[in-house]
Amino acid sequence: MDKKLMTVDDVASYLGKPRSWVYGVWRREGIPFRKVGQALRCRPTDLEKWLDRQD
Repeated sequence: MDKKLMTVDDVASYLGKPRSWVYGVWRREGIPFRKVGQALRCRPTDLEKWLDRQD
């Protein structure tokens, strides 16, 4: 299993959206980022679960 955490850039690329969209949705709708030091990181499995819950 791939345990690599995704950066904001990784999530943006995966979703085909700009970084600004990812930051906005993270704040409004709770993309499951975690703070690692000063950086945001997301587990791929958490992102997939979040996507499955979206309308």
